[in-house]
Amino acid sequence: MSHFIRATFHCLFLALLFLLGSCAAPEAETNTALFNEGIYLIPYPQEAIFGGGDFVLSGEVSVVLDGNATDSDRFAATDLIVQLKKEWGINAVITDAPSGQSIILTHEGVSNAVTSLPDKKAMQGYQLKVETDQLIIRAKGESGLFYGTRTLLQIIKKRQEGLFVPGMEITDWPDIPERACHYDTKHHQDKRAYVESFIRDLARYKINMLVWEWEDKFAYPSHPEIGAPGAFTMEEMQEITRYAKKYHVQLVPLVQGLGHVSYILKWPQYNHLREIAASNWEFCPRKDGSYELLNDLWQDAIQATPGSEYIHIGTDESYELGKGIECGCQAEVERTGKHALMTKFISRSAEPLMKEDRTVMAWSAEYVPGEELNPPVGMALIVWGDDDHKHFSEIKEAGYELFAYDPNPGIEPLFLPYFYRLRGEGGNEKEVDNCLQRSYNADSRAATSGKCDGTINTSWDDSGLHNQMWMMSFINSAEWSWSGNNPALEEFIDKFFLNYYGEQSSNIRELYLLLNKAGYYYYKTFERRVWHYGDIGKTHLPVLPRGDNLEYDEYWNREYAAKIEESREQIKQMDRAMEIIRANQDAGVKNSYDLELFTTIAELVSHTCNTYLALSELERAIKEAHNQRFVSHQAAYDALGKAVDIIETNLSERQKVYEELVAVWEKTRLPKGLSTEDKEFFHRQDRARHFAFRRADMTYLICDEELLGLEDYREKLLEYMEWYETTYLL
Repeated sequence: MSHFIRATFHCLFLALLFLLGSCAAPEAETNTALFNEGIYLIPYPQEAIFGGGDFVLSGEVSVVLDGNATDSDRFAATDLIVQLKKEWGINAVITDAPSGQSIILTHEGVSNAVTSLPDKKAMQGYQLKVETDQLIIRAKGESGLFYGTRTLLQIIKKRQEGLFVPGMEITDWPDIPERACHYDTKHHQDKRAYVESFIRDLARYKINMLVWEWEDKFAYPSHPEIGAPGAFTMEEMQEITRYAKKYHVQLVPLVQGLGHVSYILKWPQYNHLREIAASNWEFCPRKDGSYELLNDLWQDAIQATPGSEYIHIGTDESYELGKGIECGCQAEVERTGKHALMTKFISRSAEPLMKEDRTVMAWSAEYVPGEELNPPVGMALIVWGDDDHKHFSEIKEAGYELFAYDPNPGIEPLFLPYFYRLRGEGGNEKEVDNCLQRSYNADSRAATSGKCDGTINTSWDDSGLHNQMWMMSFINSAEWSWSGNNPALEEFIDKFFLNYYGEQSSNIRELYLLLNKAGYYYYKTFERRVWHYGDIGKTHLPVLPRGDNLEYDEYWNREYAAKIEESREQIKQMDRAMEIIRANQDAGVKNSYDLELFTTIAELVSHTCNTYLALSELERAIKEAHNQRFVSHQAAYDALGKAVDIIETNLSERQKVYEELVAVWEKTRLPKGLSTEDKEFFHRQDRARHFAFRRADMTYLICDEELLGLEDYREKLLEYMEWYETTYLL
């Protein structure tokens, strides 16, 4: 019997439940028919019908294009052939006419269900029809044809007789035309090969915009000192932009303006443009030079991204706005308010860029009905938070494009709070909605509103996570911004792991939760939360022995008893994480580089645990030396030697874990804080106190262990041992 899946049916069903008095969701979610058939397609299609014969992929497959196929169509066909071979071992060739088992890519015969849509949606829509001897993908636009091929790659199944596509017909289009991911490289620079593989991954899930926050990772021709050593050149960025366009991903430059500009204002020649002389964080919005310099950089960015329609000028976290006294900003804010001064800055900045046919985005651009001063009409406004959804109609009617902001997942180090998220401080922390739930709530509502031109998912680099840690967040957003009605969140979670890592993967949801919680443990050790959060509290070392009686204060194991026990439990969790990682490596899962990265996280957290346990054992060794003082000088001396061994073992482990982490991360990144023969990296901190920027290099991940002072402790202990040996044993 045929199964019919339609988004509107889902909405009507929920509405019926409401009318019947059942405001709560059903106790058990029903999986979609696609999922039940073992098809883990992301994003979910608008309509699908099962029925008809299966398309068996045996022998060589023909790929047939229209006679007037464009270069983009030919690229879609060529890339499909490459991926069929790479992912499934299927041989396919482009032919002029169907021959044997054929995949037909055409712009002819597209149904009214697609062509009647608004143009931006219609051009991305497609139909996929499976028959026994041919599989036809029809689309009005080039991007729709490409998206049809991305769907095909995800619905191939394997059975004993071989590979096949189940008999079905899919009619599909996006709820939201522009589906953006924010890619933040302020504190690291990925290698070009990684950037291009990242673009391909986004395109696979029908993400069509990459908002790339460069800061100093682009070599601005107008001001070459600003670009960091190794930054992408103008030619390289243009090539990456064209590469992305082949995959129907628009590369949008985000060059921070007003706040977040320490990468510019750290340079002494620009000190005069600061809002506050002592801070490199923010431009003064009343100085002409601020606009002249920023416009130079924005014009460079426009030239670097040929064919892109948008540019993003930042403006978030402008902490110092209106605090300049000599420049008159403080007085102006007292007269007109911060909103007016911010809007003036955005308007003056945006106008020359809009003349270049760019739609301007800014984090802090806000439309306030009835206000005399609002951002220039035609900008793309990013609406923050669920409460603003009621203003969608007002914003659209005022003449703006509307992008819904997918809530920030968090800035926890090492991993994201996909399944476990805490908010609050100290003893008042409590578990709140995880980032997947928040994204689902915001994006699905935006998608079903029918009013959004775009969504944007953010990936802040504040804590220095590897970009791969954000992939589930990006793909989660891709799911709901394409099709806001289906599936249920739990189904997405289940199918994500099967889709992204392959059906041979196992227990990866458990692994994510283990790493998620490990990130919180790691962040609450030593002095890490001093950064950004300002939590103060020194982790002491055990007291050194003193005097000829080997005197010491036994306090460390009492003081840190809770952290010692937590560390013992946490290391068990990391042992379990490593079991899962090794099992999936042995199974040959897809995207296996993630497992290498997960290994470095598990080992770093395990080392943190081991450091607490080592300090516990260190104090016990010194206690043993004290106890032996009036029993056996040799036994006392040997106990001190054991204490030294404990320290040296921990220091050796730290170095090994760090070097292995750097080696794995630098498979896809340039060395952090890279200097070249031509240019030295100029590192200056700023008021944001980002965790990842407290050191220029990767030691930001272990600097808290370094600050413990174990090396100095060891030297003092060795000096004491030398005195003790000379006094009592020689």
